[in-house]
Amino acid sequence: MGKDVGTLKRLFGEPRLDVIEVHGRKLQFVGKACVLDVFLYPDGKGRTEIVTYVDARRSDGAAVDRASCIDALQRR
Repeated sequence: MGKDVGTLKRLFGEPRLDVIEVHGRKLQFVGKACVLDVFLYPDGKGRTEIVTYVDARRSDGAAVDRASCIDALQRR
């Protein structure tokens, strides 16, 4: 939470999806263990987009622990 796009790319590499919406942005990172959707919205100060919500799941859609998914994606 609170990370910007540059930090996410350094941690996880290039996202599989980068969807820019009217008021925010969604990045999707994928690994063998899971799919991580990261939602970013402007912070209200400098208008820098930061992570405000994270969702994690297996490729079949089953829920997975977010912290475990983040850890697995950082190790690739």
